[in-house]
Amino acid sequence: MINLFNIPHYHIDTSTFNHFLHGDIVEEFESNFRDYVGAKYSCSFNSATSAIFLAMLNKNVKVNVPSMIPPVVCNALLNSGNTINFIDDIDWVGDSYVLHEFKNYKIIDSAQKVEYQQFAKEANDEDLMVFSFYPTKPISSCDGGIIVSNDKDKINWFKEAVMNGMSYSPNNWERKIKFAGFKMYMNSIQCYVANENLKKLNHKKQKLKEVRESYNKNLNYNNSSEHLYRININNRDNFISAMKDKGIICGIHYQTLHDSNVYGNKNFKCPISNKESQTTVSIPYHENLSALEVEYIIDQIKNYTNA
Repeated sequence: MINLFNIPHYHIDTSTFNHFLHGDIVEEFESNFRDYVGAKYSCSFNSATSAIFLAMLNKNVKVNVPSMIPPVVCNALLNSGNTINFIDDIDWVGDSYVLHEFKNYKIIDSAQKVEYQQFAKEANDEDLMVFSFYPTKPISSCDGGIIVSNDKDKINWFKEAVMNGMSYSPNNWERKIKFAGFKMYMNSIQCYVANENLKKLNHKKQKLKEVRESYNKNLNYNNSSEHLYRININNRDNFISAMKDKGIICGIHYQTLHDSNVYGNKNFKCPISNKESQTTVSIPYHENLSALEVEYIIDQIKNYTNA
């Protein structure tokens, strides 16, 4: 079976950690990651959802959100005390986008994109950029997330907030409670896996480029994402079933939320998203695909669409 994503596997000797939950590997990974994306400061989280939640906590603002988006984003925004205005944007998928812009800084959601020196290129010093280490993301782990910035004060607050509202100290018993915080830090196992996959990121990018160029050339697309390769197919459910019969696993990214009973209402009009959500299909796209597998996938897609 040709899988939609590849999730690297690791055997981890936890006896090598000096602290099971937040040992030296956490600071090592944070340092390596912020160096890669070109930021001065960073704070890791147990998930990117938690990062968005804390970044938007008690802001009491209306946030423009693409309708085709994972529901965890909406959950984080609503649970942190904000409201949602759905917008008809389908181009963000597989890329970064501005989640919200305040008067003097913006929050960039880059859960599906990691580029070398990305913060330096896309953000200002005071901005916050959020990344995800969900198992299927460009840098995968057993979940996790991070916020980077050149604003030390903002990052210092996050570091205290994720550690139960305690001041930072290498020793637990030296930390002082400053406010009622949260248990949202990224643990040692998560950081270890993410750190190992960060080391492999450049190789992964090169392999994805080869796969993407082959898909683009043979399927007549111009996709650029390093997270998802999406095509549009009529009778999508039949296509997904037919591909599964051929040993090819496909997926859907994403269903619309503006018309859901939980988040949406009749006032939201997103016709482009409605149309896209009925035809979008993600095909296998990862660094472990062989040239023969890519050729086979292309042939099966062409056979289906030309039938």
